[in-house]
Amino acid sequence: MSDPAKTRRHAERVRELVASLVREIKDPRLGMVTITDARITGDLRDATVYYTVLGDATEQAATQAALESAKGMLRTRVGHALGLRHSPSLTFVLDNVQDHAKELEDLLAEARQRDQEVQRLAAGKKYAGDPDPYKSEEDDEDDTERVGAREDQS
Repeated sequence: MSDPAKTRRHAERVRELVASLVREIKDPRLGMVTITDARITGDLRDATVYYTVLGDATEQAATQAALESAKGMLRTRVGHALGLRHSPSLTFVLDNVQDHAKELEDLLAEARQRDQEVQRLAAGKKYAGDPDPYKSEEDDEDDTERVGAREDQS
């Protein structure tokens, strides 16, 4: 097991290397790819590379196939650049950041709409009963006496 800081550094280096090496792939199936993240196991043997693709599902599938076919070349180049005894095996995972962001935006818009509806319904309304139902008239008299006593001391 290696140091977590060392693991993070290697993961960041793998992300940078794969991002630069993807530009060199001459596969027509490869679309507009952005490498978003990389994670590597503690023993530095397996690396998971997250990527996004600009386009629809067919372009995403084609890019996945292109990355899978270039995996050997990428692993060799990453292994040489890292200088490790064993080159980490690479696994490519589609990162659906845009889909998750759209879901969150939709949920936030729905929450804003519901808040506006509640505010519209609450406009001009007042609470039933006294503003402070736990306060009695005796408390009001005690407060008045205390204020008067403080003023006399001053």
